[in-house]
Amino acid sequence: MADSQHITVLLNEAVAALVTDTSGFYVDGTFGRGGHSALIMKQLSVDGRLLGIDKDLAAIATANARFADDDRFSIAHGSFAELAQLVAERDMTGKVAGVLLDLGVSSPQLDEAERGFSFMQDGPLDMRMDQTRGQSAAEWVNTASEDDITWVFKEYGEERFAKRMARAIIAERQKTPFTRTKHLAEVIKEANPAWEKGKHPATRAFQAIRIQVNSELIDLDSVLEQALAVLAPGGRLVVISFHSLEDRAVKRFIRRQELGDPVPKGLPIRDDQLNKRMRSLGKAIKASDEEVNANVRSRSAVMRVAEKL
Repeated sequence: MADSQHITVLLNEAVAALVTDTSGFYVDGTFGRGGHSALIMKQLSVDGRLLGIDKDLAAIATANARFADDDRFSIAHGSFAELAQLVAERDMTGKVAGVLLDLGVSSPQLDEAERGFSFMQDGPLDMRMDQTRGQSAAEWVNTASEDDITWVFKEYGEERFAKRMARAIIAERQKTPFTRTKHLAEVIKEANPAWEKGKHPATRAFQAIRIQVNSELIDLDSVLEQALAVLAPGGRLVVISFHSLEDRAVKRFIRRQELGDPVPKGLPIRDDQLNKRMRSLGKAIKASDEEVNANVRSRSAVMRVAEKL
């Protein structure tokens, strides 16, 4: 596999779950390098439409080159947290046949040292998926309080030694501000007293910083609510997660919509009065052994599918 090649995870499974109407309007909220979008386009008839969304300018360039001659496709530069607005601009609110979200970071983003996501290669400490706006990882690490860094490492990285790492970062930045990924990775590594086998000691902390810088979990909660609003009855929501925090948020959201409005205990109410909004379709789907062997990054992928009632 070439360094910057991106292998689309759960490609066939996701598109099969998503596309139920070949003439429908679909949204790929995480275009990436267009793997899912390309297969969706193959399923659509001449009347079908697909809107791609991505924060990454490199993804936008790929989309414009790949689908330049197909007027069924359009691409928007932005966050999927702008889903409702982008759909409303196309007068498709409540008419969307399916929304796909493939969360996490694409292989090109991880593999290109210049993007600053990797602790394995030295590069500028950036980590922004959209490099045109927002605070870089370096800016955040060099200005955040010890309490804030501790909270982010604990909540977003599920890091046991969050406080030790935060303290080490504060002490180091007073001498030398952080500008490079390798510098930060080394400081975190030294502050981690218990390394997990087969895992770099900065893995969880780097994940946490990336989630913080890109507002990933905040945007996810937002887009799930917006997806429900833009979908047509019978429309599908397909979400591929890559770590437990994302998957828990998706699972919790779908469950909440399945149960409907909260009702005080003991209040007599009919099932049809609960305002149930979605139903879960099948169990969570994981990558096959064959896919994991071909692409190790697919091993943590979990796909959930729900349908709007």
